Amino acid sequence: MPNKKSPPKRPRPKLQSAAADPTAKLGALPELVVDNADLPATAADLSQRLATSDTLFQRGASLIKLVKKGDVCSILPFNARDVVNYTHAVCQPVEKKIVGGELVSKPVTLPATVAHLYLNRHDAWAVQELDGICRAPILADDGSIRLAQGFDPATRFWCVGVDTPPIPERPSEKQAKQALARLRSAFLTFPFADAVTTMKSRSGKSIDSGQPPGLDESAFLIGLLTAVCRPSLALAPGFIIRAPQFSGAGTGKGQLVRAIARVAYDIAPNPFTSSGDRSELDKRLTAALVEAQPLIFIDNVNAEVLRSNLLAQIVTENPCSIRPFRENTKLVHIPTNAFLAITGNALRVSEDLARRFLIVDLDAGCEDPELRSFAHEFGATIQNQRRELLGAALTIWRWGRRNDIKRGLPLGSFEQWSRWCRDPLIALGCTDPVRRIGDIKRDDPRRAQLVEFFALWHDLYGDRAVKIKNLDIRLRMLADPQGSGSRQSLASFVANLAGTRAAGYVMIRNIPTGVWGTSTYAVKKTE
Repeated sequence: MPNKKSPPKRPRPKLQSAAADPTAKLGALPELVVDNADLPATAADLSQRLATSDTLFQRGASLIKLVKKGDVCSILPFNARDVVNYTHAVCQPVEKKIVGGELVSKPVTLPATVAHLYLNRHDAWAVQELDGICRAPILADDGSIRLAQGFDPATRFWCVGVDTPPIPERPSEKQAKQALARLRSAFLTFPFADAVTTMKSRSGKSIDSGQPPGLDESAFLIGLLTAVCRPSLALAPGFIIRAPQFSGAGTGKGQLVRAIARVAYDIAPNPFTSSGDRSELDKRLTAALVEAQPLIFIDNVNAEVLRSNLLAQIVTENPCSIRPFRENTKLVHIPTNAFLAITGNALRVSEDLARRFLIVDLDAGCEDPELRSFAHEFGATIQNQRRELLGAALTIWRWGRRNDIKRGLPLGSFEQWSRWCRDPLIALGCTDPVRRIGDIKRDDPRRAQLVEFFALWHDLYGDRAVKIKNLDIRLRMLADPQGSGSRQSLASFVANLAGTRAAGYVMIRNIPTGVWGTSTYAVKKTE
């Protein structure tokens, strides 16, 4: 049987090993020597390499990366996998080995241990701190305007998409009034609750622009100017746009917030809702703060009494302290330069938020506002007129900064905001929205409960001091209407009211003299 010829053997390609040519992958990037005997030193060296990245920043106590897609920027946490990716973009990790009697560099992937050691160098990252993403001109107290792109060391903002139309260097009062008229003209069809209206077309009622702005329209215009100025302001109040409970859908609350975002920042905001749970709201607020976007929009807060210690802190503290997720024992300080807007039907705020928010009420005057028709698509109209509207807002702001104008009512913590945003519009004929704070407080059910409690106490006992155990059962039930009305709950309620003033009353606590003495309390009139 003939032998079958085996096919000729093909020569195997010669594989060039890293040992044979250790520089095959080197040369394009500088080396980062991974010293397995001293990995912390490698992490320290890596800190200097990554500090040159233009998209890696520190925010609060965390590293974040800036993700850019055209004019859209977002912030994401910087994790161990990101450390590896960023490292190989700026340098080549290598291990030093002796091969054939020579010291050569062998390319390696950055070890995970080095990545985690780097992330734990909280005091030595050497990267820039980022206060937020800015999409508005940077303003100064003297009325000057500065445009920036990319990272701005002076403000620690990442500036993107910032532009502004030309405005007068020193606007006259006439020019400021024309600018106000231009702003008003864009929102004449919105049903501000107290506006003087006129039947203008088949679309329905329109604001009578011949009349000065009412309280609700004024509050909105001040909110619009606040958004334009917000990145340059240390503090500013938040804004609530609300409508009646059953006929508030479709009144245009969200449209107004989106118009503010478009004019001030040329963006469409990403709203989130309130679940009604305070702890869940705080989590969502924390996440929004970390994202560092120019606007925080809480939508559909319906039939709630808004309460949040974090919300109050965001408005009146910059930076404010937050607790990162899954870190129960850690607080970090984070800047709060975002414009804060909340919408809802039948929304009320608790007294601790009353001075921190200005309210715009809408009322379409009909049962089904969503069925109204309009001649033009509002969002597209605002988009087309954006630069003109932004120029009008900045003209009003600069006129206020470069002239001696009428001042409004004082509002603690917001002195700069008052001078920049509220006072120029008041001087041009708008109504001061600070006047509404008293009404907001009166609408707070907790304050109403307190006023009723003080009034009943004084009716029962006058100015006489009383021990808690001797108080009338009606006071116990009023202090804890949802509970048992026990003496313990009443004692806690009364003790927390010591020194409180409301509706012309003040709670006085008389400290006992002996070790085992019992405190007594009196409610006295202050007026």
